[in-house]
Amino acid sequence: MVEDEEHLATGIRFNLELEGFEVEVEADGLRALALLTQPPLPDKGFDLVLLDVMLPGLDGFATCAALRDADVWAPVLMLTARDAVADRVAGLDAGADDYLVKPFSFAELLARLRSLARRPPLERPAVVEVGDIRLDPATRKVWRAGTEIHLSAKEFALLETFMRRPGEVLSRYQLLEHCWDYSYENRSNVVDVYVRYLREKVDRPFARASIETVRGAGYRLRPDGGS
Repeated sequence: MVEDEEHLATGIRFNLELEGFEVEVEADGLRALALLTQPPLPDKGFDLVLLDVMLPGLDGFATCAALRDADVWAPVLMLTARDAVADRVAGLDAGADDYLVKPFSFAELLARLRSLARRPPLERPAVVEVGDIRLDPATRKVWRAGTEIHLSAKEFALLETFMRRPGEVLSRYQLLEHCWDYSYENRSNVVDVYVRYLREKVDRPFARASIETVRGAGYRLRPDGGS
């Protein structure tokens, strides 16, 4: 549990321990992040994270996002007094699994924790970043310089292929193999068409030139994203 209100943390911990939970408490986002990302001891791992939003050191949104970036996928339940829809969305977008607004009943907290504990472990695809381009395979969303870009399924598949191999020259055949089925012939110009589509959406509006043509060889995504 990451909660800086000592009285609240003490009460929640006492009641959770009565229910059979083993609870560790941190009051600072940075210290919690260090604890949760260190290699677990053989007899200890964290099955759930109860995370407040308003924290010293690092707030709950940033702590949750940093956990996901570090490939820590323990379910996260966020606690906050902020009940605006935008705040809930921010928590979920940061990687939280559930969101509970203060004040809350302990019975509801307990029910939500038990629900999260029953979920099978699931490692979610990591967000891929090249320069200022971010691609999330889980939600199939793409951003550039913080602006979301809407791509078709094929455009997304093509961009993901480039982003997983930045700086590498990929032939049209390789791109066909990764992004299309075998009904497309090797000589088809479909790759050229979709590279043009990508440039119109990912590069041109941002005055970038990230997807390069390598004459006689294919295409590559600049390792710096064209920044």
